[in-house]
Amino acid sequence: MNLTSFKPKRLHRPSSKERARQEQAFAFHVGEQDQLDLITYAGLEESANHIEIDGQFMKTIFVSGYPYTSSSGWLNHLINFNHNVDISYHIEPVDATMALPKLNRKITELTSTKRAMERDGRIIGAELLDPLESAMELRDRIQRGQENLFQVSLYITLFADSLVELDKVTKLLETVLAARLFYTKHASYRQIEGLQSVLPRGDNQLAQKRNLDSSSAAMTFPFISSEYVHDSGVLYGINRSNNSLVIVDRFKLPNANSILFAQSGAGKSYTAKVEILRHLMQGTKVIVIDPEREYRQLADSVKGTYIKLSVHSKEKINPFDLSVNTYNEADGFADHVQSLTEIISLMAEGLSAEEKSVVDQAIIKTYREAGFSRRKTKKKNDKPYPKLRDFARMLTTLKQDGLRRRLEKYTDGSLSEVFNSQTNIELENRLVVFDTKDLPESLRQIMHLIIAQFVQNQVKNKTCKRTLVIDEAWLMLEHEESARFIAGLVRRARKYYLGVSIISQQANDFLSNNYGRAIASQSALRILMRQDTTTIKNVGIEFGLSEYEQKFLLTCERGEALIIADQHHVAVKVTASEEEHPLITTDPAELRKA
Repeated sequence: MNLTSFKPKRLHRPSSKERARQEQAFAFHVGEQDQLDLITYAGLEESANHIEIDGQFMKTIFVSGYPYTSSSGWLNHLINFNHNVDISYHIEPVDATMALPKLNRKITELTSTKRAMERDGRIIGAELLDPLESAMELRDRIQRGQENLFQVSLYITLFADSLVELDKVTKLLETVLAARLFYTKHASYRQIEGLQSVLPRGDNQLAQKRNLDSSSAAMTFPFISSEYVHDSGVLYGINRSNNSLVIVDRFKLPNANSILFAQSGAGKSYTAKVEILRHLMQGTKVIVIDPEREYRQLADSVKGTYIKLSVHSKEKINPFDLSVNTYNEADGFADHVQSLTEIISLMAEGLSAEEKSVVDQAIIKTYREAGFSRRKTKKKNDKPYPKLRDFARMLTTLKQDGLRRRLEKYTDGSLSEVFNSQTNIELENRLVVFDTKDLPESLRQIMHLIIAQFVQNQVKNKTCKRTLVIDEAWLMLEHEESARFIAGLVRRARKYYLGVSIISQQANDFLSNNYGRAIASQSALRILMRQDTTTIKNVGIEFGLSEYEQKFLLTCERGEALIIADQHHVAVKVTASEEEHPLITTDPAELRKA
């Protein structure tokens, strides 16, 4: 090449506008790459039956076999599977003009097989007759325009933090599906295609299809809302999913007990009062233990009995009071003695095993000295019941002066008027509220236990539909004696047509206590309102809540709740009518306007 003849081309110098445009394009390209680095995975490893992405293990399986018959919500168990899974449906229409010839050919094959078996004298079983009958019925319905055909693919991708956990969850899901006659297969050597098929792109790369008619395909639709409506019962509110009514008859559940857990200010007392008011309208008698004076307005509104218990109040409850049926039942009197032992243990600030045995003996002898013989039927008001002071004298007779001195403030001291008097109240009204707000903290728990025992005795005396509402029930768990008594009351309530309603804002304290968990397990109706981050974990584990339900309880508004009744989970908005609201509200602003 002749260098003398070489003339370099003139370099193009971009203008200032062109340079700015190039710099902007470069900056956008770099920024785009940075954003892609944030949203894409760092590494992917594919194996035969699973893939690993950024330390997360995942496996895709597909449904290869379906049950012969289906009903509404036949895949609810899959939608409600309480583990980290993604579910993908692919539904593609099938042209009837293409499906009918294939369907007719299948019918012809089955008919020919049937005739051959008849000719040979063989028994024709359901494995041949059922498909033939279904195919003929489906053909007729398609020809009449009553059904269409669809190809349905159902894929499930499971996620776990380890391969061992992934295999465990996979086996659990396969067992749940197999129990309902769904058969599954792993997308072996096609896990990438399986993941692509589950992603929300509508790309069915696995192409594992099954023909279903339109009725069956519609029943697989996953976006269903839970409904819970009894023929009788109480209206709890409006279903948040579909605005239907949520009506629950707690006395038709395995037991009539309920628990209500909520944060302060979430509307738990308002919800309880809505339920009480509607129970009253249906003839159910309600008894309330109210430590915060929140039910007085309701009692006044419905002309209920309001009993304000304090150190100097005129209303009295004798712990030794018992009903006729309690005294005459084979186990009633023994249960009453055990309940009294728990009350005396609270008063004495704890009893040893030996002291409990002495107290048990002293209680029995106290009743005998008062003329209560088990051989003779006791009539109401025949004789006065013994009192706490009579029991103290029996302790002296048994040479238990030390234990008597521990009870002196209740028998002869400043508190003798509270617990050492005959009962002068009755539970005949349809609503009875026991207000214990003015009692000192040291006495409130003892009084709650005495009230609960008194209610239990009265319930045994006259059987009718009743509910006992214990507000701020976490107070009853502070001592083993009261916790054990309430757990026993909840367990036995069904026998006496009684439903016990436990209300508490201390969900953690309740569920971390053995007796609290026993009470929760014996309550067929659970009402969960807004929780905070310190309680949601325990609540979620105890009641088997899904991730969505836990998020709902963290973010729900005042008056919204998750109702769990007989394994049904329904999100509800508790509402009161315009006539009900003024009777139950305790909002100071509203009361001042009124």
